[in-house]
Amino acid sequence: MMRALDLEVVDAVWKAIEPTIPSRPDTHPLGCHRQRISDRLCFWGILVRLVTGCSWVTVEAILERQVSDTTLRARRDEWIAAGVFDELRDHAMEAYDRIIGLDLSEVALDGSLHKAPCGGEGTGKSPVDRAKLGWKWSVAADANGIPVGWAIDGANRNDLKLLEPTLIDVARVGLLVDIETLHLDRGYDYPKVRAQLADLGLDDLNIQRRKPRGASQHKAPMRLGLRWVVEGTNSWLSNYGQLRRNTDRRTRHRHAQLCLVAAVLITAKLIDWRNRWSPDSSPIR
Repeated sequence: MMRALDLEVVDAVWKAIEPTIPSRPDTHPLGCHRQRISDRLCFWGILVRLVTGCSWVTVEAILERQVSDTTLRARRDEWIAAGVFDELRDHAMEAYDRIIGLDLSEVALDGSLHKAPCGGEGTGKSPVDRAKLGWKWSVAADANGIPVGWAIDGANRNDLKLLEPTLIDVARVGLLVDIETLHLDRGYDYPKVRAQLADLGLDDLNIQRRKPRGASQHKAPMRLGLRWVVEGTNSWLSNYGQLRRNTDRRTRHRHAQLCLVAAVLITAKLIDWRNRWSPDSSPIR
């Protein structure tokens, strides 16, 4: 998780995001208004909150009152409206595919439940946390764990309902047609799901079989296939405090956080790949 705060990673992500930030013209007739807080400082504050999961007020204190919590929220919303985080995510994925190459021969997909104590849109009662409010993401990952698409909703939303939106997000960047084998757990083992996936052009499926009704209670060995890859991706994402316990009340805010996390993860992997032959480089994490 702390790779997100490494200066090398932060600088690389900032270089990608800076050109996409829309400029704000100075319209004051006398030019005597207070100087605008730098975008770089606001980006750092947004990243600190994402990693730690702390409040905006706490971020303001960490940054020694150089920027207010109100300014940080406003700047985040400006960037979301301008599509900055979506563009950053797509840029990072394109860079990874160009330099290393996405491995879509094996793609795993699964959902992950997390807390959302403040509620808001896109939240619901968690079936695994005493009906407390929570949210869920469904993510598809390539053979190396790179998130190539996701969908988000309330914790009470069944994984089956998020399957198609997740694959549509994969198709948005033109990657769906390149998937050779899709790995799913037993929760997706239904004829309707198989037919739905066939309509999307996904015929090579590795879905863990559900136990037939009335079958022996003896536990058969679980066949994981390559689903462990997406479990690793979910673990990476869950390391970020604001994703693990989300206090935002808007779906667009959670989506922007996932975009930023995906860009950070990919950037760290690209840096490791660049340094792979250096004896002084850090091991891949």
